[in-house]
Amino acid sequence: MAHIDLNSDLGESFGSWPMGDDVSMLSIVTSANIACGFHAGDPAGILSVVKEAARRGVAVGAHVGYRDLVGFGRRNMEPTSAELIGDTIYQVGALQGLAKVAGTSVRYVKPHGALYNTIAHDARQASNVIDAIKAIDPSLALMALAGAPIVQQARAAGLKVVCEAFADRAYNADGSLVSRGLPGSVIHDPAAIAERMLHMILEGRITAIDGTEIALEAPSICIHGDTPAGVAIARTLRDMLFSRGIELKSFVNG
Repeated sequence: MAHIDLNSDLGESFGSWPMGDDVSMLSIVTSANIACGFHAGDPAGILSVVKEAARRGVAVGAHVGYRDLVGFGRRNMEPTSAELIGDTIYQVGALQGLAKVAGTSVRYVKPHGALYNTIAHDARQASNVIDAIKAIDPSLALMALAGAPIVQQARAAGLKVVCEAFADRAYNADGSLVSRGLPGSVIHDPAAIAERMLHMILEGRITAIDGTEIALEAPSICIHGDTPAGVAIARTLRDMLFSRGIELKSFVNG
């Protein structure tokens, strides 16, 4: 692989409560999953991040989630189909408006947190998100967990799907992410993270939490911007990739 996309969840600060170092992260990543106000983010802050992404030529994606500010979108929910379709369209539309003002556009959708994990395997909620994307703009790509059933479901429905791997999250042997409530679910060592992602890029495999080697191919790697070591992880990974001749390039330009 001559190039790889790095993406990060940004725009999640809320009023006087900062979350992550968005400006520094935007100097490294090639795609930005920007909060849309339901799980995090406020309009002024989101607009500021979108403008910075536009200035740096970083691709913008809508980071849609459950309507769950208190739980940061990480609590499982069971919205009706009408609710989930409407909420998804609403969030994408809001970011599209802010992106237009910033001189850029929304190119893809990446669900957040509990919604992301649920639709990876829940066909009903996955179908709702797919239908919402097709309704507002069928040219938008869906970013999804590599190997999850939603990948084929979305492609069968006519959406472009971009599979991603998680740099700082541990994997179960079945390819799912280890629950954040369990020990070892989040990896913090930048050097170890860079090595495992390089292994994934070169070999198409990643080591699960139980030591199992599992197949995993993804053109995009997610680095969480809300972790204290997020920027250090991104820089370490970028530098290692550059040293191996691997270019950073957004999938929207591929």
